[in-house]
Amino acid sequence: MNDKMKNLGILLSGRGSNFEAIAKNVASGKIPNARIAIVISNRADAGGLDVARKLGLETAVIPSKGKVREEHDREVVTALQQHNVDLVCLAGYMRLLSPWFVKQFSRKVLNIHPSLLPAFPGLEAQEQAFAYGVKVSGCTVHFVDEELDHGPIIVQKVVAVMDKDNEHSLAARILEQEHVAYSEAINLVLNRKFQITGRRFLIDT
Repeated sequence: MNDKMKNLGILLSGRGSNFEAIAKNVASGKIPNARIAIVISNRADAGGLDVARKLGLETAVIPSKGKVREEHDREVVTALQQHNVDLVCLAGYMRLLSPWFVKQFSRKVLNIHPSLLPAFPGLEAQEQAFAYGVKVSGCTVHFVDEELDHGPIIVQKVVAVMDKDNEHSLAARILEQEHVAYSEAINLVLNRKFQITGRRFLIDT
């Protein structure tokens, strides 16, 4: 893509450690030509909102409790559009996006998942991997589509499972790689020309 500044929209529901890593890399220039335009949470008590406010970023709370999914999604999309968001990054956002939302930002919503997809989709992926006895695990950054943890894969990082590991130590090492992988994927999507052939994310050379 060109050198025009791109606006990122962050959606989170919790402490937002991936958001914090993204914010640091934006501030340091490791993610060039980008700014975080808005940080949105469906929970007023999300720790990531406090981090965003300390960094001087604009935040919004759009409660989801008691709302039909698409009704809530329409409120979120309106806020993203008001801030001219070019790329939406889910950072521990504990809501499934409606097909309507995905269509508004086709190929412009990224998510990170703590497994090597398509293995162990859904919740508690690290625990699933550990319990299954895999020898390698990791994380995946992918485009979001209408299905859970399903869209085309952009970046994956492999983490070896050590004999001394438990699910907590494995999750901690995967999280370290999540912080690297997410910014790498954002860079590729914002600053490189790419195509998606079938399910394959391919960088134009």
